[in-house]
Amino acid sequence: MKIEVLLVEDEPALAMIVKDALEKREFHVTCAVNGNEGLELFHKKKPDIVVADIMMPKLDGFSMAQLIRQSDKQTPILFLSAKSKTEDVVQGFEIGGNDYLKKPFGMEELIIRIKSLLNRVQSEVALNKVYQIGSYSFDSLQQQLTHPSKTETLSHREAVILERLCANQNNIVENKAILLELWGDDSFFNTRSLHVFIVKLRKKLSEDQRIQIINIRGIGYKMIF
Repeated sequence: MKIEVLLVEDEPALAMIVKDALEKREFHVTCAVNGNEGLELFHKKKPDIVVADIMMPKLDGFSMAQLIRQSDKQTPILFLSAKSKTEDVVQGFEIGGNDYLKKPFGMEELIIRIKSLLNRVQSEVALNKVYQIGSYSFDSLQQQLTHPSKTETLSHREAVILERLCANQNNIVENKAILLELWGDDSFFNTRSLHVFIVKLRKKLSEDQRIQIINIRGIGYKMIF
């Protein structure tokens, strides 16, 4: 059975190139030209993965992803964009994106990213676990962090990082391991993005003062509670 891809891209030439390249492999591609059409096709087609540009008319990629995440937390979303600032990348992950590929990109890299995302989601479903973190409960599949005072849904990237820290409680999780798994490389740019997510997780866990995510300089992070 072919992998169903929803491609949301307002540049016709690029959309055609991507569609042709993917359909020469084991993919079937449905195309949308803006976020509104992409959202409609998402609910109609139920694709295995969404590949979406960010800057689009009518409804941009980030807004479309936010609407998708209201009802679907699992389908991977890969953003395509010429934007490369750390805050843009972090925003993409914050609103529910799973990966971020900068334009211009090679077709082989796109295919590898898609397959990696699909394999990762399948593995996470199989290994779903609920962790107790001090006074918090963390459901890694639903990406929900629950405290007696509130429950909030984490972004996919926040959830994966927190799951790795939980699974290695009191042990160091190396920067390189997280970066290679989630970003595909351990460049300085991606290291900065990882630090932003660690800061956000610290804030989300701040109701319990016993919980600490410690930066082991130049090596990685360790969570203790």
